Amino acid sequence: MKYFGTDGIRQEANKFTKDFLNSIIVGLADYAGTDKKVLIGGDTRESSEWILQDLSEALESLGFEYASVNVLPTPAINYCFFEMGFDFAIDVTASHNPYTDNGIKIFERGAKTGIKLTEPGCMAIEKALEEHKTINIVATTDRANLHEEAVNIYKEHLLSYLKEADFSGLNLGMDCANGAMSTINKSIFADLGANVELINADENYGQGINSNCGSTHLEQLKSLVTENNLDFGIAFDGDGDRTLLINHNGEEVDGDEMIAILANYLNLDKIAISVMANQGIINWAKENHVHAEITPVGDSNVAEAMRIHHIDIGGEQSGHVILPGETTGDGMLTSLMITKVVTETNKPLHELASIITKYPQVIVNMPATKEQKENLKSSEEVKKLLLEYDEKLKSADGRLLVRPSGTELLIRITMWGNDKEQITKLANQLKNKLGEML
Repeated sequence: MKYFGTDGIRQEANKFTKDFLNSIIVGLADYAGTDKKVLIGGDTRESSEWILQDLSEALESLGFEYASVNVLPTPAINYCFFEMGFDFAIDVTASHNPYTDNGIKIFERGAKTGIKLTEPGCMAIEKALEEHKTINIVATTDRANLHEEAVNIYKEHLLSYLKEADFSGLNLGMDCANGAMSTINKSIFADLGANVELINADENYGQGINSNCGSTHLEQLKSLVTENNLDFGIAFDGDGDRTLLINHNGEEVDGDEMIAILANYLNLDKIAISVMANQGIINWAKENHVHAEITPVGDSNVAEAMRIHHIDIGGEQSGHVILPGETTGDGMLTSLMITKVVTETNKPLHELASIITKYPQVIVNMPATKEQKENLKSSEEVKKLLLEYDEKLKSADGRLLVRPSGTELLIRITMWGNDKEQITKLANQLKNKLGEML
């Protein structure tokens, strides 16, 4: 597809012109008709405010019934639109990207929960965008703001999922990335008895989202945890669908470790993980007779594998974890569940995370145009180069993954091995050679 990537449509914010947004709504109408109810909301980047307004105008002009929840995390929008009786949800977010980018995620009703827009819907929108279909805009009327109602519904869901929990005595840190999770922040943890030091929780539209904070920039949270002797820290990304943790020593606990912790706690014998997973969780699965289904990169691929193979838990190293009964990652729910494991087992986070022995891993990002990303897939010369480095890695008991990012203008080079210095050198060598070839 030209516009839809691994997680909806994502691009520079200024490319979301009125005509572009109109075409998206026309495509949605072509797919589903205009007698459907649509819920819209998004994250805190400054462009989300005007994109939501433009979407409102397009929806009204075509005759859709719609309402807004304004700033709300992606998992909350996905859960609430279904529970509130809407047919679709449009989530305006670029997740972990900088504020200068934005994106569109669309959810539709599944059998029992909200699911990401299926391929026929994506194709209808792609067609409308290609044909530059637009509409005559009419003035919008005042619509109900359902933000508070949605927040309450989402919080009830989280507490119901936990069943019972008591976080009394825990001292935690939380970094909301100045993103959508700022609207929920520490409230549930505090209600369950935890003391939470909160940082980067500005829920206003602006430029602060993901700026040297949140799950993509853990330095502030590491300092907060170690300097204040906290039990651990929780970091969200811009739209709140994933989380990374910091143990009391200031060390990162990622999605692979959280999946292993929760699978062990829930006594599950199958997990779904992407090709980006650390070799450590693959080894842990083999040693503990847990089947690991390996998927392509992207939470939608993980979710699909979970549906097909009846797997209850899965996710990605980045902290996008899909829990039993859920259809998408939820950073708040994941962090609440890990906290519940900490309290019920009476084990500190670093001890729980030691369930897997992680291999050294290096990720090198190479800026790349769309054309270079395409050439990566098609060039025979590049294929030979990657085979050459794959052979070199075998001497370090490692493996190689080179892929174009589905959300950014980058090529990601990931290497695993037992010698950090060696794989770092090899990764940078490969980056330079790929740059010359492409």
